[in-house]
Order: sequence, then C-alpha cells, then structure tokens
Amino acid sequence: MSEDAAPAHGTAEWTQTPLGSYLLEREQAYFDKAVADIFGYNAFQMGLPELELLRASRIQLRCRVAPSGVPDMRAELPDLPIASNSADLILLPHVLEFAQHPHQILREVERVLMPDAQVVISGFNPYSLWGWRRVFHRGRDFPWRGRFISLMRVKDWLALLGFEIIGGQMACYAPPSRQEKWLERFSFMESAGDRWWPIAGGVYFLQAVKRVRGMRLIMPKWSDRLAPAKPLAASAQKVREKEEALTARTIKQ
Repeated sequence: MSEDAAPAHGTAEWTQTPLGSYLLEREQAYFDKAVADIFGYNAFQMGLPELELLRASRIQLRCRVAPSGVPDMRAELPDLPIASNSADLILLPHVLEFAQHPHQILREVERVLMPDAQVVISGFNPYSLWGWRRVFHRGRDFPWRGRFISLMRVKDWLALLGFEIIGGQMACYAPPSRQEKWLERFSFMESAGDRWWPIAGGVYFLQAVKRVRGMRLIMPKWSDRLAPAKPLAASAQKVREKEEALTARTIKQ
C-alpha cells in the first residue's frame, strides 16, 4: 500500500481520546460550516473515512475515498479513479502531512475538480504547541508521526496549481495534553487565540477555488468589401467630327 494515502492506522482510536475529541469537535464544526453552502453534484472526502465530514453538505452524491478502512471507494489518492473535471467539492482532512508526495495529491485534486469548484484542507501547524509536541514526541502513533506542513507552503502549492484562497481559519490553541482537565483549564486560549496569537493554532483550515483562466484571441477586423477602384481621369482626344466633339464634351462634364 502506498504511503500517499490517508493519515495512519489508529486514527479512530485516537479520536476517542480527550485530545482527539477536542480536535474532532473543532474540525467537524469548521467542515460543517464550510460545505453547507457549496452546491453541485459530486463531493468527495479524501482520507479519514471513519469521519463523516460531508454530513452537512447539500450535494447529493457524497463519497469517502481512502486506500484502507471502510470508505465508500477504495483508491490510492495520488491516482484517483475519478474523471477529470467532474467533482464540485473535495475535502482533504489531514492528508498532505501523511503523504509521501503531497504536491502530487494536490495535482490530482486539481485534475478532478471542475472549474470554480472548491477544495477544503485541514492540516497540523508545525509552528504551534502541537508542532513542538511532535518534535519531542517519540513514537509512531497518530498524529505525531506525520510530517507537518506549514500553511504558507500549502498556499504556495495551491497558487502554482491555479487555486485562489477564499477562506481559512486556525483552531486548537490549547496545549495538546492527554488529560481532559488540562484541556478544560486552557480552554480560554481558544477564544483568545485568533486575537492574540492568530498564527499559533495547532490546526489550520484552507478553502480554495479552482480558477481556469480562459484565452481570448483578438483578431484583426477584416472587411469583406473590396477597395473601390479609383476613377480614371479623362484624357484629351483628337476629335475629327462635330458629333464626336459633342459626345466627348458631354462625357467630360
């Protein structure tokens, strides 16, 4: 199985922990709000098939895609069996930081999305308390074994692929403690985070639109009419007879 897939094994178990529930509550709230006003025919959630992040979407066909677990469609994310220009919405919940080639996944997303369709991404912020926890954490459990990607890098990748950022948010400012009492004690940081340290959230969200710039050829304005012929100047002729002189004078006038 390719590593360019979903997050890691044990994700479902981790979401049942106090820290996992703390993260899931904020992620679910953001995705519910982001997808509620997006319309279309086909929506796909890439990765984390155990979560229903498309539950608030009004799109009729909603499909969870992952290489393992219990998705609606099993597929490797860098090589999606989905037609080009067919999706109206794609969610990427913590997919890029667990992929060996994250930029290739974004290329595949760009291929699948229709023009003016949207992608919503969530990722762990390396420049946060969660990022520091990952540096000093030893182990292979979720989410610390992922390679956290900075928000600016993801924005650069999206810009290179022709996406336009239309929304985003930070969340999970509290220290990533395993104990619920400490998460509750630092709950004040959640409301103050956007004001006092807006770039230090443990998780970031990005919402982008695929833009396709058309090309318009400016052609010269050709005229179907031919240029009018210039009138020929009358030349002096030698008139021999009176009748010819009268005719020549009439034509000259």
